[in-house]
Amino acid sequence: MSICSHCHEWTFWYEEKMIIPAEAPVEPPHPEMPEACRQDYIEARNVFVKSPRSAAALLRLCVQKLMPRLGEKGENINDDIKSLVAKGLPVLVQKAFDYCRVVGNNAVHPGEIEINDTPEIALSLFDMINFIVEDRITRPREIEDLYGKLPAESRIAIEKRDTKSN
Repeated sequence: MSICSHCHEWTFWYEEKMIIPAEAPVEPPHPEMPEACRQDYIEARNVFVKSPRSAAALLRLCVQKLMPRLGEKGENINDDIKSLVAKGLPVLVQKAFDYCRVVGNNAVHPGEIEINDTPEIALSLFDMINFIVEDRITRPREIEDLYGKLPAESRIAIEKRDTKSN
């Protein structure tokens, strides 16, 4: 047994695997994560200790379910990422999406990445997904909220400025 350096609670281990708590010591889902994604994320947290590969596969599914919330079809992650890039997706966010796509896919179809040997790879998916939600959902909402607080006259002047042809 040991004390978690993150939450300072007791953890119990057997043969180098944490058995209590059953939930992985990873960040909880982002507060603004869509509910369909949240369920998969939480399930991935619950199985991470016993099966990082299963967690990675669930997190890839989480990314796929996130795509319709971002205006994409949600049928093919690679096509959805391509569409988001064409719409101006920042390179850093594109890399986060591709990381989730490749690692999650390799959890289901083993390739060059062996998640069972390096649970840190699967663990990083939790961070990537929370980063994506923060960047694609939370920040735009926060900016829109602040912009909406500007006086109406200022917003009209900005719109007029941006629609003027030179």
